[in-house]
Amino acid sequence: MGLRGLVLAVTLVLSGPATAGQKVYEGEEASALRCANMLALTGVTLRNAELMDDAEQEVLLGVTILILERHVSGTWAQKKAAMEQMRDRRSIEDTLADYQRNAPLCLGRFPIN
Repeated sequence: MGLRGLVLAVTLVLSGPATAGQKVYEGEEASALRCANMLALTGVTLRNAELMDDAEQEVLLGVTILILERHVSGTWAQKKAAMEQMRDRRSIEDTLADYQRNAPLCLGRFPIN
């Protein structure tokens, strides 16, 4: 499956209802979730503002998916619920500032290759 198919498949999974039990993430997994949330929200925000094209957004969403797959345990429903909580706790402005400061660090800390 190509990156576009993977992004679509996981976007559909992440956009579905969260049905699994609540999972608490700590330490490295919580950090990975924060990085994934930062990348996904930045991609969506910049695309909606027409500051990023579809291909660039797909890359950020693809990286998000790979971080979640490789560095966060639990079901997709649990990961989705955790991402929603993180999204709701942080403003878009804080997340974009976080992206500017920490995107390279996140990619180094949570490799996708």
